[in-house]
Amino acid sequence: MNKTLLTSAIVLAMTSLSTQALAARDTINIVGSSTVFPFSTAVAETFGRTAGFNTPKVESTGTGGGMKLFCAGVGVDHPDITNASRRMKASEFENCQKAGAKEITEVKIGFDGIAIANAKSAKHLDLSLKDLFLALAKDVPDASGKFIPNPNKTWKDVNSKLPNSKIEVLGPPPTSGTRDAFVELAMDGGCNSIPEIKELKKTDEKMHKAVCGGIREDGAYIEAGENDNLIVQKLSTNKNALGIFGYSFLEQNTDKVQGSKIAGVAPTYETISDGSYPISRSIYFYVKNGHVGTIPGIKQFVTEFTSEKAWGPEGYLADKGLISLPDAERANVAKAAQALTPMSKPE
Repeated sequence: MNKTLLTSAIVLAMTSLSTQALAARDTINIVGSSTVFPFSTAVAETFGRTAGFNTPKVESTGTGGGMKLFCAGVGVDHPDITNASRRMKASEFENCQKAGAKEITEVKIGFDGIAIANAKSAKHLDLSLKDLFLALAKDVPDASGKFIPNPNKTWKDVNSKLPNSKIEVLGPPPTSGTRDAFVELAMDGGCNSIPEIKELKKTDEKMHKAVCGGIREDGAYIEAGENDNLIVQKLSTNKNALGIFGYSFLEQNTDKVQGSKIAGVAPTYETISDGSYPISRSIYFYVKNGHVGTIPGIKQFVTEFTSEKAWGPEGYLADKGLISLPDAERANVAKAAQALTPMSKPE
């Protein structure tokens, strides 16, 4: 084969491979939070039925895992959208920038609470943030104020008013946004309710952060992966265990599990929406703007997700447990999302 023919053959082969790669990605690829997964899946299924595009592929990888995949690069081998049960961190935004994902649209979806649930047949608990910290912290102060490995074996050891049952809590792994939010909202809140630890922040901020964020590893806290449905199933068969997951899963499984009160407040649509439930947070998804126009349907998917029929107070996502943003904020977020307005670096 002469040089001209060989060059033509190589060009044709490369074009064919490129076409095949694009053809393999005529479907939106979504990764991220297990909490946002049911909402994203519901929108994807509706979108696939009604919009004239393929049904997007949605994977539950956890918030941290999703951010890692999303920010690894630009092109058909990388996800188009990532779901998150916390806001993108500045370090993650920088990783995206370095990998070429320069323009990202942040979409705040609504609110979710973190439920501390147990079996419907078990005793309904009322826990304080301090109770949760003393039950699950890796290290706690002893009577002299010295930090020691957590000695508490039962809930009664934590608080004499609680049951004399073994501390056994099924929860998400470190890659999960639910775990991040639980540490920030519940563990940190409980930690700082203890005077010795609150004082520590003034003298040794690094140690204070380690103490407040450290989860015990002696079997009392059991990492259950990114599968919240699995936690629900395990609670159904073990009435002494507690589970940590998003409110939407509690809402979907009220026949099997019940949410503990936290500081006297039950996790409900109203208490999470008005902020009175102590462990509540905002949830998000992020769009890689550089993929719009290459992967079909991304802009239309964003429009579907941020439509009133989907995420409004009476929308189909409310049936899945989504707690909507207030009307004015929802309208502003929808406008920015549908225009694919790039976000700035998170603080």
